[in-house]
Amino acid sequence: MNQHRAKVVHHKSIPHIRTAAQLPIFIGNRDEALGTIYSFEGLSDGKEHFALKLGVPDEHAPLVRVHSECVTGDVLGSARCDCGPQLQEALLRLSEEGGYLLYLRQEGRGIGLYRKLEAYRLQELGQDTYAANRVLGHGDDERDYTAAAQMLTALEITHITLLSNNPDKRSQLVAAGIEVAAVRQTGVFAGHHNLRYLEAKIRQTGHTIDLAQRIEQANARD
Repeated sequence: MNQHRAKVVHHKSIPHIRTAAQLPIFIGNRDEALGTIYSFEGLSDGKEHFALKLGVPDEHAPLVRVHSECVTGDVLGSARCDCGPQLQEALLRLSEEGGYLLYLRQEGRGIGLYRKLEAYRLQELGQDTYAANRVLGHGDDERDYTAAAQMLTALEITHITLLSNNPDKRSQLVAAGIEVAAVRQTGVFAGHHNLRYLEAKIRQTGHTIDLAQRIEQANARD
């Protein structure tokens, strides 16, 4: 009797596009833009990230916005962060210039919605956004952009112009094999409710936000 069993080999799926469909959307000023939305298979974290292509992207180094999910900001218009305005700005710029939005399902810098709400409560008691995460037992920023690099590769994009003020995004994408030809900063969306949040992003993680100029402009208007 043969005691040998055939070895079962499990092959990891190479990240690839699962579905592409047309998606007409309304951009900030209610103008309509026709995009193509992509879902993926085989991403490293198994999450339902998606990409949205707008306009006619540059074929050499298309404009790319890597945006982490923020239900409170993106959907509800929360004034506690700058996520919603950044998303709307990105959609407008991408529709005008052509490019890609990569929407990553990593709520609360990777800790999830419920934990983010717990962090909100700690912020109300005096902690900044990063200290609140640490009190809850999390890192300052637990986001991993490996899946973003895999999405770009699946879209056959290896060189990009990155729309971001977060240096960690560029570093992680480059480490994952994506060449970042240039970085364009996002706008500064400061207000009464998110000022401490933006100051913490500058102080703790080196975000390139010209907050002083924004405050000066606001004071001049007053």
